[in-house]
Amino acid sequence: MDEVARLLVLLSLAGVAVTVLAGVVRWRMTESRRIRRGLKAVLRGDVHGYLVALGRGKGIGFNFTRNQLAVVWDDGAWGYLYALDELMSAEVIIDGVVAGRVQRGEARRALDAFDAAERVALRLVFDDPSQPDFILDLWLVQDQERRDELPPADAIAEANRWLARIEALLRRPIARKRSAPDPVAAPVVAPIVDANPAREPPLYLFDNDEDEDTEDNQDNAAAM
Repeated sequence: MDEVARLLVLLSLAGVAVTVLAGVVRWRMTESRRIRRGLKAVLRGDVHGYLVALGRGKGIGFNFTRNQLAVVWDDGAWGYLYALDELMSAEVIIDGVVAGRVQRGEARRALDAFDAAERVALRLVFDDPSQPDFILDLWLVQDQERRDELPPADAIAEANRWLARIEALLRRPIARKRSAPDPVAAPVVAPIVDANPAREPPLYLFDNDEDEDTEDNQDNAAAM
């Protein structure tokens, strides 16, 4: 009987260990966390503010220490790095129509639509002929079946908040000179595409599953 009891205890402990491990894996592999890790790798440092398009595997993130902006897709596996002064404008697109816009050197066009039937998207436009824009679909009509769906009204409100934030960024004077890389910066999984007018092919980050010990303390960065 003692052998049977020990076996049952061992099986119970093994079951608990497998459950905990599966929970950790699911936690680390959620879409938003994978995208955040991709942004962190492209930016070679902290992500001071970011936005994720749930269900699309896309995201944008900022590092204000270096005045840089990263865009990633495919759940953070691919990405581009831009300087903030390459960001020229941002648009809120609702059902195929530009409903709001901010552009460098111009007054903001206030959002003039507050409901959507098919699509809500945020489009960033860059001073880069090879990669001139990046689109985040914040809501699509087919999202209605998703549990984490962002309702269209909330998606429009989120896009409008980011329009205001980007307007503030476009008003900041930013020098064209690129800062030198930090010699003590944490290593990255692959060479990062430098932000310049002749942009190279997108960076494939391979495994962006890096240390996240401090990530939970930085989750409020999503609200900038």
